[in-house]
Amino acid sequence: MPRRTKRKNKGKFGYVAIAGRPNAGKSTLLNALLGAKLAIVSAKAQTTRGSIMGVLTEEAGQAVFLDTPGIHKSDTLLNRRMMQSVRAALEGKDLLLYVVDARTIPDSGEICAEEGQALDALRRAREAHACPALLVLNKIDLIEDKRLLLPRLEALAKLYSFDELIPVSARSGDGLRGLREAIFARLPEGEARFEEDFLTDMPERQIVAEIIRERILHLTGEEVPHSVAVMIDKWEDKGNLAHVAASILVEKEGQKGILIGAGGAMIKRIGSEARREIEEFLGRRFFLELFVKVKPGWRENEAFLNELGWQNTSEVI
Repeated sequence: MPRRTKRKNKGKFGYVAIAGRPNAGKSTLLNALLGAKLAIVSAKAQTTRGSIMGVLTEEAGQAVFLDTPGIHKSDTLLNRRMMQSVRAALEGKDLLLYVVDARTIPDSGEICAEEGQALDALRRAREAHACPALLVLNKIDLIEDKRLLLPRLEALAKLYSFDELIPVSARSGDGLRGLREAIFARLPEGEARFEEDFLTDMPERQIVAEIIRERILHLTGEEVPHSVAVMIDKWEDKGNLAHVAASILVEKEGQKGILIGAGGAMIKRIGSEARREIEEFLGRRFFLELFVKVKPGWRENEAFLNELGWQNTSEVI
Protein backbone atom coordinates (compact mmCIF):
# COMPACT_ATOMS: atom_id res chain seq x y z
CA MET A 1 0.00 0.00 0.00
CA PRO A 2 1.42 3.43 -0.95
CA ARG A 3 2.63 5.45 2.02
CA ARG A 4 4.03 8.89 2.61
CA THR A 5 6.41 10.79 4.91
CA LYS A 6 5.22 10.79 8.52
CA ARG A 7 3.99 13.98 10.15
CA LYS A 8 2.60 14.65 13.60
CA ASN A 9 -1.19 14.90 13.81
CA LYS A 10 -2.62 17.36 16.34
CA GLY A 11 -6.29 16.37 16.31
CA LYS A 12 -8.31 17.71 13.37
CA PHE A 13 -9.99 15.01 11.30
CA GLY A 14 -12.64 14.94 8.60
CA TYR A 15 -13.84 13.74 5.21
CA VAL A 16 -13.66 16.15 2.26
CA ALA A 17 -15.46 15.55 -1.06
CA ILE A 18 -14.10 17.15 -4.24
CA ALA A 19 -16.81 17.77 -6.83
CA GLY A 20 -17.40 19.76 -10.01
CA ARG A 21 -17.89 19.47 -13.74
CA PRO A 22 -15.62 17.38 -16.00
CA ASN A 23 -12.21 18.93 -16.71
CA ALA A 24 -12.40 21.35 -13.79
CA GLY A 25 -9.08 19.94 -12.54
CA LYS A 26 -10.36 17.92 -9.58
CA SER A 27 -7.85 15.09 -9.92
CA THR A 28 -4.95 17.48 -10.45
CA LEU A 29 -6.10 19.33 -7.32
CA LEU A 30 -6.22 16.10 -5.29
CA ASN A 31 -2.69 15.19 -6.38
CA ALA A 32 -1.45 18.70 -5.57
CA LEU A 33 -3.04 18.71 -2.11
CA LEU A 34 -1.56 15.30 -1.31
CA GLY A 35 1.83 16.12 -2.74
CA ALA A 36 1.71 12.78 -4.57
CA LYS A 37 0.21 11.57 -7.83
CA LEU A 38 -2.72 9.37 -6.89
CA ALA A 39 -5.51 10.13 -9.37
CA ILE A 40 -4.87 9.76 -13.08
CA VAL A 41 -5.04 12.98 -15.07
CA SER A 42 -6.06 13.63 -18.67
CA ALA A 43 -7.29 16.56 -20.74
CA LYS A 44 -10.27 14.39 -21.72
CA ALA A 45 -13.56 14.74 -19.86
CA GLN A 46 -14.73 11.93 -17.55
CA THR A 47 -11.25 10.55 -16.92
CA THR A 48 -12.13 9.75 -13.30
CA ARG A 49 -14.77 7.00 -13.18
CA GLY A 50 -15.12 6.37 -9.45
CA SER A 51 -14.36 7.94 -6.10
CA ILE A 52 -10.67 7.96 -5.21
CA MET A 53 -9.60 8.30 -1.58
CA GLY A 54 -6.44 10.12 -0.57
CA VAL A 55 -5.30 10.90 2.98
CA LEU A 56 -3.37 14.04 3.89
CA THR A 57 -1.71 14.17 7.31
CA GLU A 58 -0.23 17.50 8.41
CA GLU A 59 0.53 19.36 11.62
CA ALA A 60 -3.03 20.68 11.56
CA GLY A 61 -4.59 17.20 11.42
CA GLN A 62 -5.75 14.58 8.96
CA ALA A 63 -8.02 15.15 5.96
CA VAL A 64 -9.50 12.29 3.92
CA PHE A 65 -10.23 13.47 0.37
CA LEU A 66 -12.63 11.82 -2.06
CA ASP A 67 -12.08 12.75 -5.70
CA THR A 68 -15.21 12.18 -7.78
CA PRO A 69 -16.12 11.90 -11.48
CA GLY A 70 -17.18 15.14 -13.14
CA ILE A 71 -20.91 15.81 -12.86
CA HIS A 72 -22.31 15.31 -16.37
CA LYS A 73 -25.27 14.04 -18.34
CA SER A 74 -25.99 10.37 -17.61
CA ASP A 75 -26.48 9.05 -21.16
CA THR A 76 -25.12 5.51 -20.64
CA LEU A 77 -25.30 2.91 -17.89
CA LEU A 78 -21.64 3.58 -17.12
CA ASN A 79 -22.32 7.31 -16.75
CA ARG A 80 -25.32 6.67 -14.51
CA ARG A 81 -23.16 4.57 -12.23
CA MET A 82 -20.46 7.24 -12.27
CA MET A 83 -23.04 9.80 -11.14
CA GLN A 84 -24.18 7.53 -8.33
CA SER A 85 -20.58 7.37 -7.11
CA VAL A 86 -20.60 11.19 -7.05
CA ARG A 87 -23.83 11.24 -5.05
CA ALA A 88 -22.48 8.71 -2.55
CA ALA A 89 -19.24 10.67 -2.17
CA LEU A 90 -21.09 13.91 -1.41
CA GLU A 91 -23.30 12.41 1.29
CA GLY A 92 -22.40 12.89 4.94
CA LYS A 93 -19.04 14.62 4.45
CA ASP A 94 -17.51 17.19 6.78
CA LEU A 95 -16.57 19.56 3.96
CA LEU A 96 -17.28 19.96 0.24
CA LEU A 97 -14.89 21.45 -2.29
CA TYR A 98 -16.60 22.61 -5.47
CA VAL A 99 -14.01 23.05 -8.22
CA VAL A 100 -14.62 25.34 -11.20
CA ASP A 101 -12.38 25.97 -14.21
CA ALA A 102 -11.88 29.75 -14.09
CA ARG A 103 -12.00 29.90 -17.89
CA THR A 104 -15.58 28.57 -18.08
CA ILE A 105 -17.23 31.46 -16.22
CA PRO A 106 -18.06 34.30 -18.66
CA ASP A 107 -17.58 37.93 -17.67
CA SER A 108 -21.38 38.31 -17.64
CA GLY A 109 -21.53 35.83 -14.76
CA GLU A 110 -24.16 33.72 -16.52
CA ILE A 111 -23.38 30.05 -16.06
CA CYS A 112 -24.16 27.25 -18.50
CA ALA A 113 -26.83 24.63 -17.89
CA GLU A 114 -24.19 22.00 -17.03
CA GLU A 115 -22.75 24.20 -14.27
CA GLY A 116 -26.25 24.76 -12.92
CA GLN A 117 -26.83 21.00 -12.84
CA ALA A 118 -23.61 20.47 -10.92
CA LEU A 119 -24.47 23.19 -8.41
CA ASP A 120 -27.91 21.63 -7.93
CA ALA A 121 -26.25 18.32 -7.05
CA LEU A 122 -24.11 20.13 -4.49
CA ARG A 123 -27.17 21.93 -3.10
CA ARG A 124 -29.08 18.68 -2.63
CA ALA A 125 -26.13 17.12 -0.82
CA ARG A 126 -25.94 20.03 1.63
CA GLU A 127 -29.69 19.97 2.20
CA ALA A 128 -29.43 16.30 3.18
CA HIS A 129 -26.40 16.88 5.39
CA ALA A 130 -25.44 20.43 6.35
CA CYS A 131 -21.71 21.08 6.03
CA PRO A 132 -19.39 23.87 4.88
CA ALA A 133 -18.62 24.24 1.16
CA LEU A 134 -15.65 26.00 -0.41
CA LEU A 135 -15.56 27.28 -3.97
CA VAL A 136 -12.19 26.48 -5.54
CA LEU A 137 -11.70 28.58 -8.68
CA ASN A 138 -9.02 26.53 -10.41
CA LYS A 139 -6.66 27.11 -13.35
CA ILE A 140 -6.09 30.79 -12.55
CA ASP A 141 -2.65 30.45 -14.16
CA LEU A 142 -4.47 30.27 -17.50
CA ILE A 143 -6.23 33.63 -16.95
CA GLU A 144 -3.90 36.28 -18.34
CA ASP A 145 -5.80 39.26 -16.91
CA LYS A 146 -6.09 38.51 -13.19
CA ARG A 147 -8.55 41.41 -12.81
CA LEU A 148 -11.15 39.05 -14.30
CA LEU A 149 -10.95 36.67 -11.32
CA LEU A 150 -12.82 38.83 -8.80
CA PRO A 151 -15.97 39.38 -10.93
CA ARG A 152 -16.08 35.66 -11.73
CA LEU A 153 -15.82 34.78 -8.05
CA GLU A 154 -18.53 37.30 -7.24
CA ALA A 155 -20.79 35.89 -9.97
CA LEU A 156 -20.51 32.39 -8.52
CA ALA A 157 -21.05 33.71 -5.00
CA LYS A 158 -24.41 35.14 -6.11
CA LEU A 159 -25.50 31.76 -7.45
CA TYR A 160 -24.56 29.66 -4.43
CA SER A 161 -23.87 30.22 -0.74
CA PHE A 162 -20.24 29.17 -0.37
CA ASP A 163 -18.42 29.58 2.93
CA GLU A 164 -15.29 30.84 1.21
CA LEU A 165 -14.10 31.55 -2.33
CA ILE A 166 -10.51 30.50 -3.05
CA PRO A 167 -8.68 31.05 -6.37
CA VAL A 168 -5.92 28.49 -7.01
CA SER A 169 -3.83 26.83 -9.66
CA ALA A 170 -3.47 23.13 -8.92
CA ARG A 171 -0.87 22.93 -11.66
CA SER A 172 1.43 25.74 -10.48
CA GLY A 173 0.61 25.51 -6.76
CA ASP A 174 -0.64 29.10 -6.45
CA GLY A 175 -3.16 29.39 -3.60
CA LEU A 176 -2.78 25.80 -2.38
CA ARG A 177 -1.32 26.76 0.99
CA GLY A 178 -4.32 28.98 1.70
CA LEU A 179 -6.68 26.24 0.53
CA ARG A 180 -5.12 23.69 2.89
CA GLU A 181 -5.44 26.16 5.76
CA ALA A 182 -9.10 26.82 4.91
CA ILE A 183 -9.80 23.07 4.78
CA PHE A 184 -8.30 22.27 8.17
CA ALA A 185 -9.90 25.36 9.73
CA ARG A 186 -13.33 23.88 8.94
CA LEU A 187 -12.73 20.25 9.83
CA PRO A 188 -14.03 19.05 13.21
CA GLU A 189 -11.81 18.04 16.09
CA GLY A 190 -11.06 14.34 16.07
CA GLU A 191 -8.42 11.67 16.33
CA ALA A 192 -6.68 10.46 13.19
CA ARG A 193 -8.14 7.22 11.85
CA PHE A 194 -5.26 6.28 9.57
CA GLU A 195 -1.57 5.74 10.13
CA GLU A 196 0.47 8.90 9.62
CA ASP A 197 2.14 7.50 6.47
CA PHE A 198 -1.08 6.15 4.92
CA LEU A 199 -1.93 7.57 1.48
CA THR A 200 -4.82 5.61 -0.07
CA ASP A 201 -7.01 2.53 0.26
CA MET A 202 -6.86 1.80 -3.48
CA PRO A 203 -5.77 -1.81 -4.08
CA GLU A 204 -2.58 -2.21 -6.10
CA ARG A 205 -4.54 -3.90 -8.89
CA GLN A 206 -6.74 -0.83 -9.28
CA ILE A 207 -3.73 1.49 -9.22
CA VAL A 208 -2.05 -0.52 -11.98
CA ALA A 209 -5.21 -0.60 -14.11
CA GLU A 210 -5.69 3.16 -13.74
CA ILE A 211 -2.10 3.95 -14.70
CA ILE A 212 -2.45 1.81 -17.83
CA ARG A 213 -5.69 3.62 -18.72
CA GLU A 214 -4.04 7.00 -18.21
CA ARG A 215 -1.23 6.08 -20.62
CA ILE A 216 -3.85 5.07 -23.20
CA LEU A 217 -5.68 8.40 -22.88
CA HIS A 218 -2.45 10.35 -23.20
CA LEU A 219 -0.99 8.44 -26.12
CA THR A 220 -4.05 7.88 -28.33
CA GLY A 221 -5.46 11.43 -28.37
CA GLU A 222 -9.04 11.54 -29.59
CA GLU A 223 -8.72 8.27 -31.50
CA VAL A 224 -9.66 6.05 -28.56
CA PRO A 225 -12.03 8.00 -26.30
CA HIS A 226 -13.64 6.73 -23.13
CA SER A 227 -14.81 3.47 -24.67
CA VAL A 228 -11.77 1.81 -23.08
CA ALA A 229 -11.52 -0.25 -19.91
CA VAL A 230 -8.63 -2.10 -18.29
CA MET A 231 -8.95 -5.39 -16.43
CA ILE A 232 -6.20 -7.19 -14.51
CA ASP A 233 -6.31 -10.83 -15.61
CA LYS A 234 -3.32 -12.23 -13.72
CA TRP A 235 -1.11 -11.08 -10.86
CA GLU A 236 1.77 -13.21 -9.60
CA ASP A 237 4.25 -11.96 -7.01
CA LYS A 238 7.70 -13.49 -7.24
CA GLY A 239 9.89 -11.84 -4.64
CA ASN A 240 10.34 -8.20 -5.62
CA LEU A 241 8.93 -8.84 -9.11
CA ALA A 242 5.21 -8.79 -9.93
CA HIS A 243 4.09 -10.47 -13.17
CA VAL A 244 0.89 -8.76 -14.31
CA ALA A 245 -1.26 -9.52 -17.36
CA ALA A 246 -3.98 -7.01 -18.24
CA SER A 247 -6.69 -6.78 -20.89
CA ILE A 248 -7.49 -3.48 -22.58
CA LEU A 249 -11.10 -3.59 -23.77
CA VAL A 250 -12.53 -1.38 -26.49
CA GLU A 251 -15.87 -1.33 -28.31
CA LYS A 252 -14.73 -1.36 -31.95
CA GLU A 253 -12.25 -3.27 -34.11
CA GLY A 254 -10.82 0.01 -35.39
CA GLN A 255 -9.93 1.06 -31.85
CA LYS A 256 -8.11 -2.23 -31.33
CA GLY A 257 -5.93 -1.51 -34.36
CA ILE A 258 -5.11 1.97 -33.07
CA LEU A 259 -4.07 0.61 -29.67
CA ILE A 260 -1.86 -2.09 -31.17
CA GLY A 261 -0.31 0.24 -33.73
CA ALA A 262 1.90 -0.57 -36.70
CA GLY A 263 4.02 -3.59 -35.85
CA GLY A 264 2.72 -3.44 -32.26
CA ALA A 265 4.49 -0.10 -31.66
CA MET A 266 1.66 1.61 -29.77
CA ILE A 267 0.89 -1.23 -27.36
CA LYS A 268 4.62 -1.58 -26.64
CA ARG A 269 4.85 2.14 -25.85
CA ILE A 270 1.76 2.04 -23.62
CA GLY A 271 3.21 -0.93 -21.73
CA SER A 272 6.68 0.58 -21.38
CA GLU A 273 5.49 3.96 -20.10
CA ALA A 274 2.90 2.41 -17.79
CA ARG A 275 5.43 -0.03 -16.33
CA ARG A 276 7.88 2.76 -15.49
CA GLU A 277 5.20 4.77 -13.71
CA ILE A 278 3.84 1.73 -11.87
CA GLU A 279 7.31 0.82 -10.62
CA GLU A 280 7.95 4.37 -9.46
CA PHE A 281 4.62 4.58 -7.64
CA LEU A 282 4.62 1.15 -6.01
CA GLY A 283 8.37 0.91 -5.42
CA ARG A 284 9.07 -2.49 -6.93
CA ARG A 285 9.66 -4.19 -10.28
CA PHE A 286 6.89 -5.24 -12.67
CA PHE A 287 6.69 -7.44 -15.74
CA LEU A 288 3.65 -6.15 -17.64
CA GLU A 289 1.79 -7.97 -20.44
CA LEU A 290 -1.01 -6.16 -22.29
CA PHE A 291 -3.69 -7.65 -24.54
CA VAL A 292 -6.28 -5.70 -26.55
CA LYS A 293 -9.77 -7.17 -26.87
CA VAL A 294 -13.00 -5.95 -28.46
CA LYS A 295 -16.15 -6.00 -26.33
CA PRO A 296 -18.93 -4.13 -28.16
CA GLY A 297 -21.25 -2.01 -26.01
CA TRP A 298 -19.47 -2.75 -22.73
CA ARG A 299 -20.56 0.60 -21.25
CA GLU A 300 -24.19 -0.62 -21.38
CA ASN A 301 -23.40 -4.17 -20.22
CA GLU A 302 -24.57 -4.44 -16.61
CA ALA A 303 -22.85 -7.78 -15.94
CA PHE A 304 -19.54 -6.46 -17.23
CA LEU A 305 -19.79 -3.24 -15.22
CA ASN A 306 -20.44 -5.37 -12.14
CA GLU A 307 -17.31 -7.35 -12.99
CA LEU A 308 -15.38 -4.08 -13.15
CA GLY A 309 -16.66 -3.26 -9.68
CA TRP A 310 -19.22 -0.59 -10.49
CA GLN A 311 -22.04 -0.45 -7.99
CA ASN A 312 -25.56 -1.11 -9.25
CA THR A 313 -27.91 1.85 -9.18
CA SER A 314 -31.04 3.21 -10.79
CA GLU A 315 -30.61 6.72 -9.40
CA VAL A 316 -29.26 9.61 -11.44
CA ILE A 317 -27.95 12.99 -10.28
